[in-house]
Amino acid sequence: NSLPRQFFNGVSMTKACFNCLPPYAGWLTSTEKVSYMHFFRALYQGYVPLSQETIANRDVVKWAYNVALTRFHEIWEPERAKIIGPVADMLNHAAEPNCEITVDYGGNVNVNALYDIPAGTPLTISLGDPTNPTPIFAKYGFLPQDCSTIFCKAMQLEPQIQDLGYDFQELLIQTETGEIAPKVWDIFLYNILQQNDAGASQQFCTACQCNDEGTKEQFHDEYFAYTLGALKQHIYSIMSDCENLTMKAQSYDLQTHPRVPVIVAHNQLVTQTFGMTAALLEQMG
Repeated sequence: NSLPRQFFNGVSMTKACFNCLPPYAGWLTSTEKVSYMHFFRALYQGYVPLSQETIANRDVVKWAYNVALTRFHEIWEPERAKIIGPVADMLNHAAEPNCEITVDYGGNVNVNALYDIPAGTPLTISLGDPTNPTPIFAKYGFLPQDCSTIFCKAMQLEPQIQDLGYDFQELLIQTETGEIAPKVWDIFLYNILQQNDAGASQQFCTACQCNDEGTKEQFHDEYFAYTLGALKQHIYSIMSDCENLTMKAQSYDLQTHPRVPVIVAHNQLVTQTFGMTAALLEQMG
């Protein structure tokens, strides 16, 4: 009875939920849903020895899947495994956790303090990337309150991101100030160069891959106005989309769509952060 009966993650969302999320969050949450559907098909095809009565009860199957998904902990020693440790699975997430979970060679699950923890302090572990709350939102169904950054949401530039050898974890915007990470400027400039000067785009790509900061700076100085304009267009577009998606979500009946509050909280975090970013960009020209 200590386990939750209702979940708010991507597995539990409906098409209506996905339609109220911006592209990056929509992609992550729908991917979680697709993974669940693959699991269910495997059950239906008999890959797991369960009774047909159990498999036919989709509510129970989805509940059990969500319990396992949101409470397992992956370990690497003494061998790689995914385990659910009673009581240890009750620890909450923090961007800067004070505990870690380990398993010894006897199979015992241990919760180890990472430093001296004052009495009365909640015990926490990390459930994912502390630089970006959206994957945690998609998998676990809550929005971390201590993430200092979010992904820049430039999903349309994924080919450019791959060309430059960058990772989503590097393409961040500060949630407290709206400040844009330098590599976000890089991908927008690279896209502009690709559309206008193939030779320059290749030179800039090489500079990014080789960490040639001098060459990168020259390109950024020369094309600053164009990159600034592209970033403004992106930021304002995402803000407008999130505001419209939030209004759409708020029009839903909470009894039918209980995940609306966490969806709205996610979209508002993006809108507020990007609002600060827009103000910074306007000060630049």
